[in-house]
Amino acid sequence: MTDQRDMSETKGRLLLIPNTLDFGCVGEDGQALPDLRDVLPMGAIHAASKLKHWVAENAKTTRAFINRVSEVTPLSTPLQEQDIQVLPRAQKGAPARPEVESDKQMAALLAPALAGHDLGLISEAGLPGVADPGASVVLAAHRAGITVLPLSGPSSLVLALAASGLQGQSFAFVGYLPVDVTQRGQRIRALDQVSRKLQQTQLVIETPYRNAHVWQALLEHLQPTTLLSVSCGLTLAQGWSRTDNVAGWKKHGLTLPDNIPAVFSWLAP
Repeated sequence: MTDQRDMSETKGRLLLIPNTLDFGCVGEDGQALPDLRDVLPMGAIHAASKLKHWVAENAKTTRAFINRVSEVTPLSTPLQEQDIQVLPRAQKGAPARPEVESDKQMAALLAPALAGHDLGLISEAGLPGVADPGASVVLAAHRAGITVLPLSGPSSLVLALAASGLQGQSFAFVGYLPVDVTQRGQRIRALDQVSRKLQQTQLVIETPYRNAHVWQALLEHLQPTTLLSVSCGLTLAQGWSRTDNVAGWKKHGLTLPDNIPAVFSWLAP
């Protein structure tokens, strides 16, 4: 009788591959992309170079990432032969898929690992499954008895929190704020109350072209004494992090770019 350990040893692993935070496109305006070795550990780069099978948030950006890896260390499988499967995206407003259909999708994505090959999971930037898609694949891997191996790399949330000077012992990533102006204001005020009650740092992100809208909403709806921090272009040569209270921000102002990701965090006294 074959035990569970023997069965798991015939399967490949699911490697959570960290990506850079520059989206591989910063160089288009003349700025050089950071050297991959300045952002990712060599262990993660070497692990990526040995993979042939991928589950990705975006196939195009994954190919660009693999190409950057090839500039540091040779690929075990040529770029043209890389197998990249894209995570399914749920349509807005669509009913939840039946569990059996979801299981079929996950089994198809995990097929290389089930067949004994290591499989990489990667998002467009940062760590897959953290403020990015991928958690469903990781959970399915656990259920299938596939070993999950996270590799260290940059996370915009953790870097922004560390650079903010705010409460790092208790914090919450609350995702995206509502697009509707009224709902967004209500959400910000509610989170400000949570922050004050729990002494908990709140973190949000937004699509870069909406950076200015979120920033103005935070200045409008947070209390004047609330500490507000913004980190922009983390790990890039022009990246920065700044913290002040809301009253101070209103005095000296801030202009945010509409093409570079930012992380917003605050702590109410």
